[in-house]
Amino acid sequence: MVSVEALLALVVLVALFFFISSFARILREYERAVIFRLGRTARAILNPGGSGNGPGLVLLVPIIDRMVKVSMQTVALDVPPQDVITRDNVSIKVSAVIYFRVVDPERAIVAVQDYLYATSQIAQTTLRSVLGQVELDDLLSARDKINQQLQRIIDEHTEPWGIKVGTVEVKQIDLPQDMQRAMAKQAEAERERRAKIVNAEGEFQAAEKMVQAAAMMSKEPIALQLRFLQTMREISSEHNTTTFFPLPIDLLTALIKKSEPPKE
Repeated sequence: MVSVEALLALVVLVALFFFISSFARILREYERAVIFRLGRTARAILNPGGSGNGPGLVLLVPIIDRMVKVSMQTVALDVPPQDVITRDNVSIKVSAVIYFRVVDPERAIVAVQDYLYATSQIAQTTLRSVLGQVELDDLLSARDKINQQLQRIIDEHTEPWGIKVGTVEVKQIDLPQDMQRAMAKQAEAERERRAKIVNAEGEFQAAEKMVQAAAMMSKEPIALQLRFLQTMREISSEHNTTTFFPLPIDLLTALIKKSEPPKE
């Protein structure tokens, strides 16, 4: 049977284990701790000048200290779709995603009640405010510039909370059905305009080449004869029953001159 001394020693060891575990904490590499000692924040002894404890082993004073963990990882926060009326009075729904991280754990816990909720709310209001000042065409064509503007404004608001906003991306833009049809018609009209311009430029270049060819043939009559022979060769290569009777151009010229009425 187990003696009383052994049982007492076991109880003492269990109590000692729970006592030590009550003030010993282990933090991961990406975690920091904000310690409140009698209600006031206590900076780390091994990290003077810092605003958080960790990573590794952190020892707390039982009953006196209270620890709050803060993750230092980058957080991807979805901004839900927001109803926005652009500067040119187009009603759209816009969603975005914001990437941020905690750079000062103490301020993230002390300066704001819930930094995740607060960052989400400031991102939503800023999204509506900024996009309401731009036109739809600028929103669709200059999205990078708008993303930078959103990042700068949101980062200015979250900086007192110890939050650093790295990137803001406009993720999706939902247009009304009538606006989608109007943009499709506009794109189709633009494609037709470009096709007509290309066709007109091609006809202009072809006419220009024909004028140059005519000028060259007028200076060199033999070039016209060579072109005539080449045309005959192209027609005869099609295996048809067409018969050619070549006549000298000089003979035709003489006949034309005789058929002309005499000049007075």
